[in-house]
Amino acid sequence: MAFFSSWACVILGCLSASLTGASNLSDLYPPLWEESPGQFSDYRMKDGQYIIDAWIYPERMGMYKILMNQTARYFEKFAAENEQNILWGLSLHHGWQYHTGRLADPTRRTDCGHKSGKHLCISVDSWWADLNYFLSAIPFLAAIDSGIMGLSPDKIILLPPSKDQMKFCYNVSSCRSSFPTAMKKWNEFYQHVKSPSSSFDDLLKYLWAAHVSCLDVARKSFHSRLKYYPKPEADFERSWALFVDYLSPTLFPTTLIEVYEFQKGQPPRMLVAGDRAPFISDFTNFQNIVLLGVNFLHKVHKFTGTSSFTVWKTLMKIKVARKLFLHILEFILHAFN
Repeated sequence: MAFFSSWACVILGCLSASLTGASNLSDLYPPLWEESPGQFSDYRMKDGQYIIDAWIYPERMGMYKILMNQTARYFEKFAAENEQNILWGLSLHHGWQYHTGRLADPTRRTDCGHKSGKHLCISVDSWWADLNYFLSAIPFLAAIDSGIMGLSPDKIILLPPSKDQMKFCYNVSSCRSSFPTAMKKWNEFYQHVKSPSSSFDDLLKYLWAAHVSCLDVARKSFHSRLKYYPKPEADFERSWALFVDYLSPTLFPTTLIEVYEFQKGQPPRMLVAGDRAPFISDFTNFQNIVLLGVNFLHKVHKFTGTSSFTVWKTLMKIKVARKLFLHILEFILHAFN
């Protein structure tokens, strides 16, 4: 116990130091957070339904913002200013995708998402954008379905993309019928969010189960998108998706500060031919190491088959081992940052 207390003191010290440069938590919010819709009435209405174009960055980000606003009261018991809301991970990661150009058309057949064209456009040909759709539309619609939003499920409709419309769902009923497991997992999460007796670890367990259920569906549907990218970026996409699988059993806390600090290690731009970690000159040492690490994990996993993942999941079921891993990870994050 003394060992863990010592680690906690070190980590908290690093965390405090890392935040001295931020005047308030709003400095950590994702790009265009303030400009994105924050309530349903900010979207246009037609025939009694709110219409959301999830293929425009602020409108998709607005779904996260409404979700954060509507769930804030349930996370007040953990920290002030909604900082401990574990749904921050979704919106921050989406913001990183936008900032680094990963929502743009990788084929370059259109100017969707590119700075020289429609920079707020989200391309349906983007692997990142398609996976993120499942981690924005389904959590959002499941929240409505669970009653946590205080809005009737038939009041929301999402607009389809320009192609591959059958690969997505657009309202509560279509998502329930097309992706029942993912919707069920997110509903279970929200039921525990509403329960006063749920602990922070309980909520993380249900959040990560719901998160992985969405990725399982999306990765199978959009694997073909990888061919649009340079090999280093495609390799990173495969490695990143696998890394999330390994991160899930650790119950990494996807709070505002933790995810913000972690994202400092993610690639700050798209990877191109010739990029090879840890020798990418315009990446920080931390970013090079993170990229090297996730790519190495993919190689180990591929070499061992599923055995390494099975061992890892078993190990992370041991609370002491899981807490030790998280303490070490947090120390590394804050030390580098």
